[in-house]
Amino acid sequence: MRWGTAAIVAAAAVGAGAAALLLGRKVSDRVLRPGIAPGGGRPALRVHALAPGLVTLSRTPDSVRPGRYALEWGEGGHAVVGEVVGTGVQTVTRRLERAELGTLVAGTEVRMTPRVYVGDPLGALGIEYTDTTVTGELGPLPAWYVPAVRGTWVILVHGPAADRTQALPVLPLLRSLRLPTLTVTYRGDQGAPASPDGLGHFGETEWLDVEAAVRTALASGAGRVVLYGWSLGATIALQAAARSDWRESVSGLVLDSPMLDWPATVRRVASRTGAPAAVAELGALAAQGRSGVDLADFARLADGSDLHVPVLLMHSPDDAVAPWAAAERLARRRENLVSLYSVPEAGHAALWNADPDRYTENLRRWLTPLL
Repeated sequence: MRWGTAAIVAAAAVGAGAAALLLGRKVSDRVLRPGIAPGGGRPALRVHALAPGLVTLSRTPDSVRPGRYALEWGEGGHAVVGEVVGTGVQTVTRRLERAELGTLVAGTEVRMTPRVYVGDPLGALGIEYTDTTVTGELGPLPAWYVPAVRGTWVILVHGPAADRTQALPVLPLLRSLRLPTLTVTYRGDQGAPASPDGLGHFGETEWLDVEAAVRTALASGAGRVVLYGWSLGATIALQAAARSDWRESVSGLVLDSPMLDWPATVRRVASRTGAPAAVAELGALAAQGRSGVDLADFARLADGSDLHVPVLLMHSPDDAVAPWAAAERLARRRENLVSLYSVPEAGHAALWNADPDRYTENLRRWLTPLL
């Protein structure tokens, strides 16, 4: 969805509030409709050339980022690329680590995503797991359970337009630390009950599904839980830790790219579709009205007023969706509890991709005292 002068002229010509409401509603759909990613779809890249162990792509801000990423195309095409080995005016060449699904050839249009692993823990990583369900307020919620011996469980919550595969990169570390994990879904996910109105509520209702996962873990033998979320999933984990009747059983929070400034995120999402500032503002107002977000209560959560456990807050100063300033503010206000880990040059919720080894080691160091 692109915006231009024509949209603004149309709104002015109609004059009535109907045009403004329509524009605002379209913008708000970008954050309220399950399955629509904040920031919109990633731009397509073209494969310019292939050589043994190398792929040359269109040069964009995303395609030159450091780290490991997936290339996805067509119906299930999937490859993994690593470090940048050369750049031109219009191209970038990266290590081609593997092309496991589909056929990658010169001329293929691909999208670069953080989803390095696909499938389930066994197929992607060789980690034994059990398909299980969490009984949520609206019905059964599919989950992956990886058993281990410690009494502290880690509950993993993915972000919007992602799924449980977002948690796969950290499962090997958590298993090595002998921490049982429950990788969960919430309302609106594929295979999970839909929200009654078909909309996402920015965690205002979804946190109840994470609370149900906490309850399931405790009933299954967990003594304590660590909540670990990405993007909106991190925001949902923060809400669950503050609001749940079982919050005293939460021993820590890992927040990867949390959305802490609600209006700013909606405006950024709108601007990434090309919407002018006035339309972005309409979108923020429409999203607030449609989702029922209590901005004052949300601001209290984002400022850490209700925090009572240690937090590992991981964020990128270059995040184009969730402002870095909000993460800095939370860390500054609750410096006794919050450890802020900066990952420069990383995209939103792609911090592991930017530097997998450093991310994993930082996570290991932070988790170890909680064991």
